[in-house]
Amino acid sequence: MKRTFSLSTKIFLLAFLNLLLLGAVFLILARVEFRFELRSFLLSPARDRILSVSRLIALQLPTEPQSRWNETLAQYSGSYPAEFFLFTSGAKQLAGRQIQLPAALRQILLHDPFHQPARASAVRPGPVVPPSSSERDPGPPAFFIETQGPRQYWAVAHIPLWTDFAKEPEHGNLVWRINSLLNDPFYFDYRPWAALMLSVAAVSVLCWLPFIRGLTRSIGQLTRATGRIAGGQFDVALNLKRRDEMGRLAESISRMAHRLSELVNGQRRFLGDIAHELCSPIARIQVAMGILEQHATEDELVYVNDVREEVDHMSTLVNELLSFSKAELGASLHLARVNVADTVARVLQRESAEFLDVRTEINQQLDVIAEPEYLFRSLANIVRNAIRYAGNAGPVRISARNGDGQVTITVADSGPGVPERELEKIFKPFYRPDQARQRETGGTGLGLAIVKTCIEACGGTVGCRNLSPSGLAVEIRLPAA
Repeated sequence: MKRTFSLSTKIFLLAFLNLLLLGAVFLILARVEFRFELRSFLLSPARDRILSVSRLIALQLPTEPQSRWNETLAQYSGSYPAEFFLFTSGAKQLAGRQIQLPAALRQILLHDPFHQPARASAVRPGPVVPPSSSERDPGPPAFFIETQGPRQYWAVAHIPLWTDFAKEPEHGNLVWRINSLLNDPFYFDYRPWAALMLSVAAVSVLCWLPFIRGLTRSIGQLTRATGRIAGGQFDVALNLKRRDEMGRLAESISRMAHRLSELVNGQRRFLGDIAHELCSPIARIQVAMGILEQHATEDELVYVNDVREEVDHMSTLVNELLSFSKAELGASLHLARVNVADTVARVLQRESAEFLDVRTEINQQLDVIAEPEYLFRSLANIVRNAIRYAGNAGPVRISARNGDGQVTITVADSGPGVPERELEKIFKPFYRPDQARQRETGGTGLGLAIVKTCIEACGGTVGCRNLSPSGLAVEIRLPAA
């Protein structure tokens, strides 16, 4: 049996592995680039270069007369991104272009921050003998300061200084004036840092991208499946081969969809069976009412007519209920090419006998893919509602247009419309707006529910919206043929 891990455990393990890999990459880069000999993580490469150039200058100056030191520093200023000045430990300038040092830097030079003895062997001509470990200077070899107005950087390196006629070297300070540390690779080389950032990004992508893509792909499948279930489509198939919480969630959703499908289909079959079983006793009652009507007296005929009216209403309700259940179950569903204009003409021939002001605007060549009887029944119910609720307010307009592979059939009236909060509710079974609760005008509450079920069974959608200044438009969208 394979060992399973929870999603949280996977996340923590992967995060820990990511940290280990980042630490390993950092140590490798630090070992290769900086060799663990840094005093400052960022400025140590620049400091090493400054000290190297300062040593070159310290070795060259004793070989030249003091009168040429200005030329020597000028040559180095042209070769390196800095301007060089030479000062004594007492802040007295010996060489370089005459300059007024910033007060902060002058105070530092006056206090002699290096405190190291001069070594004549370091600058006298001849072979240079490196000092022993006991003779090495413990003090800082160089330091940086930053000044404002304008913004500049100053580096100071201590060098042994042999002046003319001097018997022993003095403490000399080679001052570097630097305009920018970050814009010149001599002071800051961005390439190691760019390599470090690219390595971090690459490691992070390699670690997290497969996991995140797998997780988001699974969440996307679950989202689409739950959306189909919410829309009443329970035939979902989730093939998530995962052994964590996402996999168990997919299994639960699949079981839930299967269970809901059984419950809903069972309810629909039960509703259809009840409606079908009620048709026979109602028909027998209607036959008996016809016989009773023939033998009733005039006084009794009033009561007989009331009973017949109730029975007829019951018969209508049962027939609508049976149609609704058949539409939901999708019985005898055969999608075919249907001409919209011909279907509308058949609907108007049957439904508009008592109301003749119906205006159509439909292309005779416009066809859709639908079940012919479902489309006819849907349009008949919509037109019947428009005549019933808005027949006295103005004309009923029926139009159709083709666009983006879909045909939109619109039935619009000029009536009072429907309150905005009830627009989404009128397609629910047995729902009727408050003003339509009366039997004479309210119907059974199944007409638009049947429309929605029939149109969705054909692969289309139905909706409604209020018109300005008044009226209601019901729109059917079906795939164009």
